Parts: sequence; structure tokens; C-alpha cells
Amino acid sequence: RISGEITLPGSKSLSNRALLLAALAEGTTRIENLLDSADIRYMLMALKKMNIDVTEDKDAKTAIIVGKGGAIDIDNVELDLGNAGTAMRPLTGVLCAGRGKFKLDGTARMRERPIIDLVDGLKQLGVDISCSDTGCPPVLINAKGISGGQAEISGQISSQFLSALLMTGPLSRDK
Repeated sequence: RISGEITLPGSKSLSNRALLLAALAEGTTRIENLLDSADIRYMLMALKKMNIDVTEDKDAKTAIIVGKGGAIDIDNVELDLGNAGTAMRPLTGVLCAGRGKFKLDGTARMRERPIIDLVDGLKQLGVDISCSDTGCPPVLINAKGISGGQAEISGQISSQFLSALLMTGPLSRDK
């Protein structure tokens, strides 16, 4: 068991990673100094749409999340993530570890942002996943859990692809 306190700087990348990890963790997590930005609002809306118990206090810059204690299982969910790459990329990986059908989409600008390297890496791990012919969202996932294994991806476009795989790894059946 690990417990402690972390004070986050106002960072959309750190804030969204902390929110998603809290949703996957067992128990209740309180996140303080949560950045107020469009990216964070999209992640919070996505978590709520997936039935994650989230309580926000915008004035205090806090969120309390009751975690699932593992992968997210929910079917036929469409997530509008705006232009929030810090939500799109980690959610793409993590949702593959659960069970359900997911569509992750966003603004016209998001549909110009490549995600194909992450999709290809997840396919190497046996995931039923696809994105548009341009290699960008929307992303369609037919999640049946993830076995684990080895995948090789490029991190040249975004280190978030690597972060997504690292966040997904502990949720695999063959840890």
C-alpha cells in the first residue's frame, strides 16, 4: 500500500495524468492545485461519462476521485475530447485494458493530430483499435482487455504515446 501527498504544479499534462491514474487506482484520491484549462475539463467530463465518481471544487482547485481499482469496463461510450491531446492519448491506451466499445473524437483540429504511432503500438499488443485513414482521430476501440507483451513505437511525435503505454502496462493481464 502506498499513500502520500503530492502538490502538482499547474500543468495540464500532469493534471490529466493524475486524474486518470486516480480513476484507475483503488480508493479515493484528492488532487490539489488542479489546473483549470480546457484539457482538464475534457478529461473530467470523460471520466464522469465513464461513471467515475468525481467531485470538483473549482475555487479550491481540487478534485476528489473514487477509483475503479483497475481497468475501466463500460460499453458504447463516445468521448468528445475537444483538442485535448493530454486526454486523448492516455485514454486511448488505458481504455484498451478494459472491456467495451469506445469512440474518442474531438474538434476539427484534433482530427489533424497524429495518433497512428500509439494505435500501431496497441495493435502490436493485440488490441482491436483503429483511427482514421489520415492516422488521426477519431479512434475506435473494441476493448477486450490487453494481454501485455512487447510493442515498438516512435516517440518522436509525442512522448504522450509512451506515457499512454506505460499507464496501460499495469492493467494488462500478463503484468
